[in-house]
Amino acid sequence: MLIHTIAEDCGIQIGRYERVPGGDINHAYCLHSNGTRYFLKINDELRYPQMFAKETSGLAAIRDAFRQKVPAVIKHGAVEGTQYLLLEWLEPGTPRHGFWERFGRAIAEMHRVEQPFFGWEEDNFIGSLIQTNGRHADWPTFYAQCRILPLVYRIAETGGFTPKDVKAAEKLCSKLGELYPPEQPSLLHGDLWSGNFVATADGSAAIYDPAVYYGHREMDIAMTRLFGGFPEEFYSAYNTVYPLAHGWEQRMSLSQLYPLLVHAVLFGGRYVDSVRGIIA
Repeated sequence: MLIHTIAEDCGIQIGRYERVPGGDINHAYCLHSNGTRYFLKINDELRYPQMFAKETSGLAAIRDAFRQKVPAVIKHGAVEGTQYLLLEWLEPGTPRHGFWERFGRAIAEMHRVEQPFFGWEEDNFIGSLIQTNGRHADWPTFYAQCRILPLVYRIAETGGFTPKDVKAAEKLCSKLGELYPPEQPSLLHGDLWSGNFVATADGSAAIYDPAVYYGHREMDIAMTRLFGGFPEEFYSAYNTVYPLAHGWEQRMSLSQLYPLLVHAVLFGGRYVDSVRGIIA
C-alpha cells in the first residue's frame, strides 16, 4: 500500500489511517502511529513538481516569524511517482476569549519585519498554479508583472477576456504606483483565508498551506476578507501593532484582484466577471 510505503520512508509505523479534507488538489490522511497522529498530503510528483519542497520552505519562513502556531514538517519526499508532505497533526479546538486579537497581532508582527525585496527566492505554488516570484525593488512593478498581467494574458488566451479587457488591465497596472502607498516588503502568508487557519485545542491560531512571498501587506489583509472576512477584533488588533495606511479599505478590491484572477484561471465563470468588474 502506498500510504504504508510513505510511512516506512518517513521511519514511522502506522496502525491505521483515514482520509481527511485536504484541499482541491491533494489527497490528505490522518496517520495513527503508537498514539501519535500525523497529517499526510500526497499528489502527483510530475504534475506539480517540487510542490511540497516549496511548501516546506514557505512553512519554515512563516514559522520563524509567526508567534502563534505553524505545523512542523516531519518530512517531504517522493515514492512511486507520488510526492508527499508529512506534518504534525493539529488538533482543532474552539476559539477562546482573545483568540482573534492574538491572531491579528501575530499577523501584524509577521508583516512588520521588513524584507529585502518584493518577490521570493524561487517560484512556488498558489493552489495548483505556479506563482511567479521574480525579485523587484517596488511593489507596483512586481504586482503588475508577477501577479496581474501573466494571469490576465492567460485568461485572454483561452477566450475568457477580450482585447478590451486586456487593455483595461494594462491601463490599471500603469497606475498602480499612484494607487498604493509605498511600503517596505512584508513576509506574506499569501493565501490567508478561513480555510488555511484553525483554532487549535490550546487556543492558538495555526496557519498552514502558505503561498509565501515578500509583498505589500494589504494583500494578506484583503485575502482575509475575500470569502466572508474575519471578525472585526482581528483587524482592530492588527492595527494596534502595525496600522494600515490610509485608504486601505478603498484598495481592498485592487488587492483582491490577484486571488480572484487565480480563481478565474482555475474555475472561470463568475470569477472572470468579478475580475472584469475590478479592472474596468
